[in-house]
Amino acid sequence: MISSIDSKAPAATQAAASQTVRALLGLRELILGGELAAGARISELWVVERLGVSRTPVRAALIRLQEEGLLDVIPSGGYAVRLFSESEIRDAIELRGTLEGLAARLAAERGVSESWLRHMQDCVDQIDDILAGELTEAKFSTYVEVNERFHRLLAAASSSSVIERQLEKVMSLPFASASAFVMVQSIDPGGRDVLVLAQAQHRSLLQAIRQREGARAEALMREHARIAHHNLQSAFDNQKAMTRLLGGNLIRRPAA
Repeated sequence: MISSIDSKAPAATQAAASQTVRALLGLRELILGGELAAGARISELWVVERLGVSRTPVRAALIRLQEEGLLDVIPSGGYAVRLFSESEIRDAIELRGTLEGLAARLAAERGVSESWLRHMQDCVDQIDDILAGELTEAKFSTYVEVNERFHRLLAAASSSSVIERQLEKVMSLPFASASAFVMVQSIDPGGRDVLVLAQAQHRSLLQAIRQREGARAEALMREHARIAHHNLQSAFDNQKAMTRLLGGNLIRRPAA
């Protein structure tokens, strides 16, 4: 997560932080948007010229993207855009499910304040509104925002900074985030059914946390993450769907 810039920090520090953010977001967009193909080599100088920022923030951005898993370090120098296999993506989804399951269990066992539960319930209520009526492109986009907020709230509800940090790291991969495949569902005839199922799991999770049912909460989130496996397969089966997947250009298609 990119921290907000402290308004009390010296102007030079704020400017450097702003350039780092600009370099990180700009480079990530080039990769996930498909301008930089899987395997493409990236040099600091090229990014400096392409994004118009100095070398220090570019170097920081490259290191951050390598830590996130989007880049590989080349032994001879520089970085290359990673190519992801189907098994790697499925492993990342499983890891997210395991971590979110643990977060849910700890939230239930340790207890969550009523005000925090109301924030999570607000997300569920907003998703109910989104799923009512026709699912437009705008509604799918709003779903992504609200769904991501719900999952961030769950991570924080665990009262574990360790779990929060690890979830942030795994969900930085474009295919492992909670909303990675939502836009794929926008062209799937059964997309609404999948979102309705996910929403039912959201609702059951809140009930389990309120009732302090740790094992049930964990099982629900493990199962919830498995929806992404179905959506991944749908993307492989439909080339048009793959084009809607952020970072889909980085995925190695399974052999026919």
